[in-house]
Amino acid sequence: MLYGKFLNPPNLAKVTVDPILNPYTPNAGAQPQVMLGRDDQLASFQLLLGRLQRGRTEQSMIVTGLRGVGKTALLGQFRRTALASNWVVVEMEIRKHADTDFRREVGLHMRRALFDLSPRARWGERMQHAASVLKSFTVTVDESGAITTGLDVKAAEGRADHDDLALDLSDLFVAVGEAAQSASRGVVLLLDEIQFLATAQLEALITALHRTVQREVPITMVGAGLPQIAELAGDAKSYAERLFKFPAIGSLTGPDARLAFRVPAQEEGGDFSDDALELAVQITDGYPYFVQELGYAVWPHADGPMIQVDDVRHAVELYEAKLDSSFFRVRLDRSTAMQRAYLRAMAELGPGPQRSADIAEVMGRTSPQVAPTRAELIAMGLLYTPEHGQAEFTVPHFDRYMKRAIPELEIPPVRRRRTD
Repeated sequence: MLYGKFLNPPNLAKVTVDPILNPYTPNAGAQPQVMLGRDDQLASFQLLLGRLQRGRTEQSMIVTGLRGVGKTALLGQFRRTALASNWVVVEMEIRKHADTDFRREVGLHMRRALFDLSPRARWGERMQHAASVLKSFTVTVDESGAITTGLDVKAAEGRADHDDLALDLSDLFVAVGEAAQSASRGVVLLLDEIQFLATAQLEALITALHRTVQREVPITMVGAGLPQIAELAGDAKSYAERLFKFPAIGSLTGPDARLAFRVPAQEEGGDFSDDALELAVQITDGYPYFVQELGYAVWPHADGPMIQVDDVRHAVELYEAKLDSSFFRVRLDRSTAMQRAYLRAMAELGPGPQRSADIAEVMGRTSPQVAPTRAELIAMGLLYTPEHGQAEFTVPHFDRYMKRAIPELEIPPVRRRRTD
């Protein structure tokens, strides 16, 4: 087995590596042992913070990519970078269908940001003003008519009290940005799953960030989401393309994918043979999450410090079973019979983007007949539209999974309307 500490004494016939030593981390948002292939995004983030600290403006970022390419892990690296530069970090994961909670959640996070900027006992005029604006932003009325607020300060009249999310959020961001400026610090909001924002919420965030750029205050927002977010942002505000960069991240290049397998193993005294490494990269296509899952599955199969081709082959069944039972299945379980048929028809056509007309043809239907199903799957985050008239899975290798989960293509019968 791989060198390291053992659960059983080494003189036993069968020795098992301590699973604690497994260097791979197949968990949602977990940081890999080594961050590879993301140098451009990290450099852009450092440039953003650096310029804002000096009172200059810079385009922010919304990182896009399929599931499992490491968007959340990259946000985690952004967080560490910002904290190292003495910035206050506000982290939010957008929840689907959370319209009524959005204002409250933003308010709670910005309240924490104010206290992170400075202890209340040392608040100056700008901090006090920001707290007053935040109180206006977070005033709510419950079912009994009682008023609830987030801070024991007087609400700022005429600020963040317009009952318009875009105007109120703009007032709040500017006030918090000015408070940060007075403390010689900055605030960065890191938003994950940003594609789940309602149109009004996305528009409000873009409007508010635009206002902070105009005021040249050190507060900014960096988001991460599925590929469709670039189009959604452009639809929400025409100037979004000038306000943000939309870097797309995907699978790792061959050299980076090899390092993603090799470096963690070497840190625990192991390694991959060249043939085993090539097979591992071929199986995963270099997708970061798949690299972690396969590495995690291979680790206990190795019979020596050097992981061989047979070790990788023997781990494939466990690797696929783990992906099928969690990463893939959780998405398929939410679908209806018609939605599953649409997904399976796409899988029949192979990986990559597929024409909507071709999918309908496989199903024995017309495009208008299956258009509602396609729209539902896009809303669920299972598909996106890389170009007009096309559909593509938001999850890599989902076509392979669909063929494993549903070996035979089955199309539900057309429901005919009753005429009586």
